[in-house]
Amino acid sequence: MFARTGLKTLAVHKNPLVVFMKGSPEAPQCGFSRAVCQILDVQGVPREKIVSYNCLEDQELRSAIKEYSEWPTIPQVYIKGEFVGGCDIILGMHQSGELENLLIKEGLAPPLPGDEPAAKA
Repeated sequence: MFARTGLKTLAVHKNPLVVFMKGSPEAPQCGFSRAVCQILDVQGVPREKIVSYNCLEDQELRSAIKEYSEWPTIPQVYIKGEFVGGCDIILGMHQSGELENLLIKEGLAPPLPGDEPAAKA
C-alpha cells in the first residue's frame, strides 16, 4: 500500500499529526498505542486532528514505516512531518511538559487549564 516515498508524501507531510499504531484511537489494540492515544487525549488534542494508520491491517505499511523512521517499534507519532517518537518518548515529553508546548506551538492542542497567561489588570 505505502512505499517509502508514499509514507512521506501521502501521510506524514500532508497531515499535521499522524500516528502509526496498532488499532485506532477509538479502539487501540496494544497498550503502547493506547498510552499514546490517552496522552494525546489528556493534552487536549481533538480526535479529528489525529490521522491514524492501523499497522495491523497492512504488513507492508508496518515494515515501511519502521524503515522510513529508522525506529523499530509501533506506535510512531509525527508532528508537522517530523518523527517525534514512540510511546516511551511521547510519555517522557508529556511528563516534562515538552509535548504540551509542542502541541500548542503547532496548533494541535489548546493550552491546558491553568496554563493560560494571567490577564493584566
